[in-house]
Amino acid sequence: MNKTIDYYFSPLSPWAYLGHARFVALAQASGSAVRVLPADFGKVFAVSGGLPLGQRAPQRQAYRLVELRRFADHLQLPIHLQPQFFPAQGDDAARLIIAVDRADGAQAALRLAGAVLSAVWAQQRDVADAAVLAQLLAENDLDAARQDQSREAATQQRYEANIQAAIDAGVFGAPSYCLDGEIFWGQDRLDFLQRRLAAP
Repeated sequence: MNKTIDYYFSPLSPWAYLGHARFVALAQASGSAVRVLPADFGKVFAVSGGLPLGQRAPQRQAYRLVELRRFADHLQLPIHLQPQFFPAQGDDAARLIIAVDRADGAQAALRLAGAVLSAVWAQQRDVADAAVLAQLLAENDLDAARQDQSREAATQQRYEANIQAAIDAGVFGAPSYCLDGEIFWGQDRLDFLQRRLAAP
């Protein structure tokens, strides 16, 4: 029986960027469906005890950069540790991913999500800019109409539902991969998710 993984992430998360391609490959290899659930983790943090990056202790901020470099080097992925357009507003990118998911399905939404994450962390592009989002749609052979659809009330409602679903599931950080009620937090837990998927 095929399984379904709930994929909660922020389009601005460097950890989602580092794990995205591996997660997509893992899901495909296991025959699992994915529910693509971009969420506003500022609202998730507000009820889960998390702090926005700028409010964390200097030691934690410094160590974050060390870990990002370690993982990027290990995974052989390009990364700008302090990209030009971060932090940024991620709501428009999240809603665009949702609009693509609604119209074109999860695989297209995952493709766009990967492009958005790479745009921030590998290419230093401003995903809060409508022109950049339009470029990402075109680069991924997606209909330009998705941008208008991302502003529809139904898309906003889905975005808000994603946030509440994350809170209800007990999610507190991005990315989180949820399978049968079990949370796997962070791209460094993908091995555990893979083993869980392979279990009878």
